[in-house]
Amino acid sequence: MNVDVKRAVEQLRRYVERADYAGYDPYDALNSPILRLLGAKSKWMRVGFTQCLRRCPVNLRPLLAIRKDHNPKGLGLFLWGYTKLYAVERRPDYLSAIEHLLDLLDRRKCAGYSGNCWGYNFDWQSGTYFRPRTVPTVVNTAFIGHALLDCHRVTGNPKALDLVLSTKDFILQDLNRTAAGETFCFSYTPVDQGIVHNANVLGASLLIRLGRYAVDDRIEEAALASLAYTMQRQHEDGSWYYADRQRQRWIDSFHTGFVLLALRYFLEEGTADQYRRAYAKAVRYYASRFFLADGTPKYYADRVYPIDIHSPAMAIAFFSQAGSSYRTLVDRIVTWMLSNMRDPKGYFYFRKHKHYTNKVPYMRWSQAWAFYALAEYLCQRARRPEDADETNTQEARDTRNPVESTGVL
Repeated sequence: MNVDVKRAVEQLRRYVERADYAGYDPYDALNSPILRLLGAKSKWMRVGFTQCLRRCPVNLRPLLAIRKDHNPKGLGLFLWGYTKLYAVERRPDYLSAIEHLLDLLDRRKCAGYSGNCWGYNFDWQSGTYFRPRTVPTVVNTAFIGHALLDCHRVTGNPKALDLVLSTKDFILQDLNRTAAGETFCFSYTPVDQGIVHNANVLGASLLIRLGRYAVDDRIEEAALASLAYTMQRQHEDGSWYYADRQRQRWIDSFHTGFVLLALRYFLEEGTADQYRRAYAKAVRYYASRFFLADGTPKYYADRVYPIDIHSPAMAIAFFSQAGSSYRTLVDRIVTWMLSNMRDPKGYFYFRKHKHYTNKVPYMRWSQAWAFYALAEYLCQRARRPEDADETNTQEARDTRNPVESTGVL
């Protein structure tokens, strides 16, 4: 398995390095000067252009004058992947890639906010709001921030720590808050009031990790209040809705993984032991509801298609760190992803539908996530059992192997 994964990572690495990590994105329709002009006065035309181009299995972007570009979140995921690879093998080419990615991230910070933060490289229109490319998101900032913290820890690069330290000020001062008693939810961006659980706890998890490096009395209090908001809304079966709004009350695999990844950081910091049982319940839900016997990852718990590359990638990244109890599961998911979502040229597909596969090679959505996930897998496989951290050891005690304990897998 490790040989196959190493080969896949090396081939993918050559592919993304040749492109200098720049590419297309499922949501970049409004980077087209043609579509931007046509949709200038109509919100619904902008929504339609974005959704149609995202769903189209033929890449029309060159015809629409959309250029390949660097996506900050994608850069952060690539940085995270190279950091994981460097932790296993101190290769100078990995270190060179890390330094280049740090420079790219530094140049793509959003200006005008209290601290460093990152958004997308495209304007984006939903049914409720318009987000210009200059507006940062807490999700992007959190994923990039976690990558920067790991990069500093593994490589000692001072630039990584310098880039991430002030993100606390962006989260604490620029994001809006929806209060509920003594708890609150961070907004997705500074320009909305949305309640999205994975975004909320991802921001909180970056804060709790930054508490090791920054002297700021606000950090722990805000992080725990934010986490409590989402934990109070966990369902009896261990799941969470994507968001609180009625039309956003779905439960999907990779956003579930995002919430669990964030919660795991709290447990590693020793600040949220009261949620350990709730965490274990959610991990069991994630493992037992979103995967078929052969490792096929589902988007939603109640149906298989469409299978999005985010689903296996997030699962590989998460369960690779979840201890030996989930080794069989993660190996099956890795095998499925390499067999079903990987092109002979080395890149990964966007989505697999029942009767066709969307093979457009999106850089942020597909390549960056696959690269980070497989690098995490190799990193965890290289660790000796006695090096497992306290959280993983506790996780192995608190959760059972879903292959053995449920009829789903």
